[in-house]
Amino acid sequence: MEYLHKTIEDVDLEISLFSKNGVDEIHLLATPNMPGTFPAQVERIIQAQNKYLRENEMPGDALVFSRYFVSDYANQSEAPDLIRSLSKGGGNRVAVSIVQQPPLTAAKVVAWSYIIHDKNRQAQDSRAISDHDLLVRRGDYHHLWSTRLLSDNGVADSAGQTNNILRAYNRQLEKNGFLFKNDCIRTWLFVKDIDFNYQGVVDARREFFDELGLTADTHFVASTGIEGRHANPGINVMLDAYSVGGLAPGQIRFLEARENLNPTHEYGVTFERGTSVDYGDRRHVFISGTASINNKGEILHRNDVRKQAARAIDNIIALLRDADASMRDVAHLIIYLRDIADTPSVRQYFQENYRDVPKALVLAPVCRPGWLIEIECMAIKPVDNPSYGNF
Repeated sequence: MEYLHKTIEDVDLEISLFSKNGVDEIHLLATPNMPGTFPAQVERIIQAQNKYLRENEMPGDALVFSRYFVSDYANQSEAPDLIRSLSKGGGNRVAVSIVQQPPLTAAKVVAWSYIIHDKNRQAQDSRAISDHDLLVRRGDYHHLWSTRLLSDNGVADSAGQTNNILRAYNRQLEKNGFLFKNDCIRTWLFVKDIDFNYQGVVDARREFFDELGLTADTHFVASTGIEGRHANPGINVMLDAYSVGGLAPGQIRFLEARENLNPTHEYGVTFERGTSVDYGDRRHVFISGTASINNKGEILHRNDVRKQAARAIDNIIALLRDADASMRDVAHLIIYLRDIADTPSVRQYFQENYRDVPKALVLAPVCRPGWLIEIECMAIKPVDNPSYGNF
């Protein structure tokens, strides 16, 4: 993995670049370094992204996904229309995620973007199949990015909203030739007032998985369940998800690190610690939201955020090891903090240990109050699997 840092249009860019067989994957973290209004900062981010694409001779549709971490969604509710109107090149063919998880910088918004650049000029068909779903066809595989999925029938409680969202997503998958059970790789569940609403999310997800036949003996899905808000105060749950069609059964593995972490079902939740997907030329590794936990499901290092950060990273390293990967393969980190006062200590820890890895540090309480920090990541590792088609 190659790491780069540069500044474009008053926006600091942290970049990871993986390249093999003429196909680049880029993860880009964009942070405005100038004061100004929310619209002005969003505009600078999009200008910087577009300029980066032009400078590297990438087409507009190379940008397939962006998540905007915003500081005050209730006062930034114009974000979806603003991003759509300002985007060039890929335009509405970008899957856009927006969540209130305030950036722990001076900026009102930070963006994580994912870019696929095929220098072989092979066909990449990016097609918006709804306002919230982008389908990217590449070779043997269909990649579906779904964002900002909400319950739309007036149900107020978190269990009911989660139930509606998951079922609607399942219908969208089936409509487009996917199966949740086989093809869903990764989900993000953003939960308002997580200390109060998380149990409803847990219960509804378990019920949904039971109906699909997903159990501890089969598998679940890599996931992060974290505090996150919509502009509408009545929205208690939002979902982002990523699915891949065209995979053979052996291409997906579910990761364990039993010396570090226990299976999640032992303390009543249903997600995988991590998932890896093998292609002919590379391995994608998706590490779920990971905290300072031991293999008995117990919180470690209460009230010490730096030690919790170190333990969470140790757990991530153990999960990466199960995929024959390491921190050198990590494309980006997203770091969630419960307490804004812990920002300097956590920032110093990552500056000392993982300075070059693109990272977003945001304010977002974890699902158990004792956890002060949660970390997720994606890694990309070169492999040679002649049995499978290349990415």
